[in-house]
Amino acid sequence: MDTTAAADLIQDAIAAAHGMGVNLRLEALEAPTADTVGDARLQWRIGDETLPLLAEVKRGLRPAMLGTVINQMARLGENALLITDYATPQLADQLREHGVNFIDGAGNAYLNRPPILVWIKGMRPTEKPTAPNAGRAFQATGLQVVFALLCEPEWVNRPYRDIAKLAGVAHGTVGNVMEDLTDAGYVFELGRANRRLRNMARLADTWTEAYARTLRPKLLLGQYRAPNRDWWQTLDATRYNAQLGGEAAAAKLDAYLTPGIVTLYADEVPNRLLVDQQLRKDPTGTVELRKRFWHFETTTTTPDLVPPLLIYADLLATGDGRCFEAANRIRERELHGLFEQD
Repeated sequence: MDTTAAADLIQDAIAAAHGMGVNLRLEALEAPTADTVGDARLQWRIGDETLPLLAEVKRGLRPAMLGTVINQMARLGENALLITDYATPQLADQLREHGVNFIDGAGNAYLNRPPILVWIKGMRPTEKPTAPNAGRAFQATGLQVVFALLCEPEWVNRPYRDIAKLAGVAHGTVGNVMEDLTDAGYVFELGRANRRLRNMARLADTWTEAYARTLRPKLLLGQYRAPNRDWWQTLDATRYNAQLGGEAAAAKLDAYLTPGIVTLYADEVPNRLLVDQQLRKDPTGTVELRKRFWHFETTTTTPDLVPPLLIYADLLATGDGRCFEAANRIRERELHGLFEQD
């Protein structure tokens, strides 16, 4: 979100806070770069004390973004504050359940700082909430490029034509994405044809959130029902030029989670798979086929699974608390190198 939009949303939240008797004021607004920790610093005046707050600003909050947001807030620490334009009653309940302090421009809030507790939900916004304006790197095709770079960071030095082929996008898209990532500080130019990614943890967080909001909804090929719950456990997805993702992939990597939804990624609907596994079209089914949007081999030891970053992102996009826990386990086991990068 650009600085002006963030500032407007913060002022709306501060005005709402004052209306509920909470004395908030803006101390500093951070420029949105790769090195930014939080979007703004605020102060909460409580009696004779002043509590510093580190705010993350999110416009257009949706259930699919919740897991990523919860993780981001946890890493900001106990004085983190989420500011958004509107938290629905359902989202407000989930944020409170996960201990996320928040306030929105409509007048909803959960602020838990013993002995102070502010809990308001059900207030309606005066204007319809809108999604943020994303840069080219975080629109659908741009996200495909960023995904390829996060999976294989050394590819940032490959020719744009090669990156475009790996990401499944037009050549010109790569140039636009690289320009955006450079401006934001995620790509650092060390010299001619010598680039590297910086702050990949923040980039991965931003990608995961934008993927859930922008790209993931476009990928669904169809939903199906299976004759039994365990059909996927003996499945060799590679026979059908497909790969397991989401909850089923997580269960293959870590037995912590029993999948409620089985997700398969493929270039197109694998009709032979439907026949062999007796899958029937059903809009409420627990099997979903999604379009594979990358054109490179998975680097895990299990080629029938999608890349770990996508497993992580799909788990967070479910909006389910147990999937959030499974996602964090995947992050620790499979993605620790990515999220520990400077």
